[in-house]
Amino acid sequence: MLAAGSVIFMPYIRGMSIAIRHHTDWERFELLESDRVIGKAAYKDYDGGAAASAPEGGDAREPRERIFYHTVVNEEYGGQGLAGKLATEALNQTVAAGLKIVPVCAFIKKFVVKHPEYEAHVVKPTPAHLGFLDDALAQRVRA
Repeated sequence: MLAAGSVIFMPYIRGMSIAIRHHTDWERFELLESDRVIGKAAYKDYDGGAAASAPEGGDAREPRERIFYHTVVNEEYGGQGLAGKLATEALNQTVAAGLKIVPVCAFIKKFVVKHPEYEAHVVKPTPAHLGFLDDALAQRVRA
């Protein structure tokens, strides 16, 4: 797995120098042209609720699943297959890290259906996933 901030360069696509970076601190994969973020696949890592039930000061379990909740590519870059390249890299890194994919984002949901190679790594979203995601995103807004 790549370290935070590591960048994967892709060949020139229609004259653009495109790269994908896994920004672990911000929990997202970023699509870059030069150093400008032009798209992202945002996620929250989920440990099955272990962190909430861990005793105070106790160790929570490592995440087991990655909930993808938002994927977007800037409009001026649309229609070039960049979202698919971003999704491929994000999902490949997720699987390589030993995490299951929880597709909440509409794009990622459609993507895993069209790419059966991910089927064994996909977990259907549950109310627990959605509750965790709502709480995590609400905390981020308050911070």
